[in-house]
Amino acid sequence: MYLIIVVGNLLLILAVSSDSHLHTPMYFFLASLSFADICFTSTTLPKMLMNIQTQNKVITYEGCLSQMYFFLLFSGLYVFLLTLMAYDRFVAICHLLQYMVIMNPWLCGLLVLVTWGIIVSLFYCTSLGLYFISAATQSSHSGAVASVMYTVVTPMLNPFIYSLRNKDIKKALMRFSGIAALKG
Repeated sequence: MYLIIVVGNLLLILAVSSDSHLHTPMYFFLASLSFADICFTSTTLPKMLMNIQTQNKVITYEGCLSQMYFFLLFSGLYVFLLTLMAYDRFVAICHLLQYMVIMNPWLCGLLVLVTWGIIVSLFYCTSLGLYFISAATQSSHSGAVASVMYTVVTPMLNPFIYSLRNKDIKKALMRFSGIAALKG
C-alpha cells in the first residue's frame, strides 16, 4: 500500500509539472496536496510496516516525538492546503472574470509558503505537548483500525479520486506515459 501511495502521488505531481496546460492554481495546489500525502504517509507507515514485519512495537522516546511532530506538521499542512483549494474554487466560481488576476503564480506560491509557516508555528509546541498528556482510554484495536484508515487508506485513494475523474489529468498522464515510453 505504501508503494501505491508514493507512486500514485508522484505520478500526479509529474503529470502536473510536465504538462503546461496544468500550470494553473488548482493543479498547483493539487500537486502540493500530493506531496503532502507522500510526506504525511512517510512519517508513520515505514515504522508501522517494520513493526509488523519484526513483531516489535518498540519506539524510542525521541523517535516517538519526532514522528509525532512530523505527523502533526503534515496533517496540518494537509488541512491548510484543502482550505487553499476551497478558496481557489471560491474565487474561480464567484470572481470568474478576475480569477487569473487574483490567483496569480506569485500569490499561489506565497499562500503555500505562508501555510508552511503557520503549520510550523502552530504545531511545533503542541506536538511536544501531546506526549505529555496521558494516553487515551480507548482500546488499542479500534485505535489501530482508525489510524490505518486515516494514515493509509485516505492518502492511497486521493490520487485516484482527484485524477481519474479529471480529463485534463488523464490526458497529461497519457502524454507523460507516452513520453516515458519513447525515452525508455
